[in-house]
Amino acid sequence: MSDSISDDGDCTDGSVRTDFSDDRTAVTEAEVEALVKGICFKTGPPRTLGVEVEWLVHELRQPQLPVTPERLEAAYAALRTVPLGSALTVEPGGQLELSSPPAASLMECVGTVSADLDAVRTVLARQGLGLVGAGHDPWHTPRRFLREPRYDAMEACLDRTGTAGRHMMCASASVQVCLDAGYEEPGPLGHTRRWWLAHQLGPVLVAAFASSPLVGGRPTGWVSTRQLLWMEIGAGRAGAPPLDGDPRAAWARHVLDAPVMCIRRDAGPWEVPEGLTFREWTRSGSPTRADLAYHLTTLFPPVRPRGHLELRMIDAQPGDDGWIVPLAVTAALFDDPQAAETAYRAVKPLTERAESRSAPHNPLWLDAARTGLGDPELREAAVTCFTAALQALPRLGATSGVVDAVRGYLERYVLRGRSPADDLLDRVRGTARAQEREISA
Repeated sequence: MSDSISDDGDCTDGSVRTDFSDDRTAVTEAEVEALVKGICFKTGPPRTLGVEVEWLVHELRQPQLPVTPERLEAAYAALRTVPLGSALTVEPGGQLELSSPPAASLMECVGTVSADLDAVRTVLARQGLGLVGAGHDPWHTPRRFLREPRYDAMEACLDRTGTAGRHMMCASASVQVCLDAGYEEPGPLGHTRRWWLAHQLGPVLVAAFASSPLVGGRPTGWVSTRQLLWMEIGAGRAGAPPLDGDPRAAWARHVLDAPVMCIRRDAGPWEVPEGLTFREWTRSGSPTRADLAYHLTTLFPPVRPRGHLELRMIDAQPGDDGWIVPLAVTAALFDDPQAAETAYRAVKPLTERAESRSAPHNPLWLDAARTGLGDPELREAAVTCFTAALQALPRLGATSGVVDAVRGYLERYVLRGRSPADDLLDRVRGTARAQEREISA
């Protein structure tokens, strides 16, 4: 979905232009707060939808084998010649991402991305390559593919808190659902409710769609290792602001108090300051509007407001069309008023487990990433939410194929307290048992 921080337009009250990504004008602390409030929640009737699907690129016949940088480069050169409706980008480890344009309906979004994925897979197959949907690469260790100042600086910054950053940059993939911020007014589709719901429904989505239990071919003890890694990066970089109070004000404070990842240079390596917040930078230096725009792209909370809401907590899904289910379920639970109200009531009892701590650094999110739908309360909430989504999808114009896919997921996984992570674990355990039998024989 298009990046609202670089859209032309006005803030909610029409007083602040939001086209500042190329502006070299220095900004004060007060101006930063006003600008961020102006761009983060563009309210109005929920009428557009988007999705960003990330994929690991593997050898088609033997996905356990690493793909050489030369082969990846050749594959992406071929893909750049293919006309697509979605934007195609490459992640630091060579993962492929398709970002849909804003769609007027669920089925328009599904149709555009499905056609693009068909075209991408055709080109990759000629290169002997394929796409794999998993929240974290089950087999390969992180390896940088892109060598650019941005990613050099990002790696240096994230390395200060351990290896989680390298795994996130180079070995992870997700399905990110993009939703309109909602109405200015209160109610099930109001922006305050949707902001709250996105954070409280987040653990249910983490648990239901967990698909990253392996690193280096071995179980990590977490069904969503990808979510664990985001938590390990730290609250300043990958945390959410408190949910009490006005969302715009809370996000603006969070942006100002978040650490600066890097200071860009026209030549040479970028500076990677330590312990410098953007608020402190405005008081001690002269960051520009362009610096602010870039700073916003270096924050990775589970829900990122970019004019629309970007839900970032869902692991990439296995299968050619596995990404459609989280897209459809999330769209139904946010854009259908009846389903939104049901979801709100289903997740509200879970909030006590968060202990008033911000997502994802609270016990509820930790339990979702560790045990998934093995947690009885998360499972109960998931069953209620998936059932509500299933009932709402026809009202959103979903085809029988999409409805059947959601129903199949509900029956195969949610009702049984499972997720795709359990399938991967079953295969690993089955292989281990087979090897043990061979040894004993």
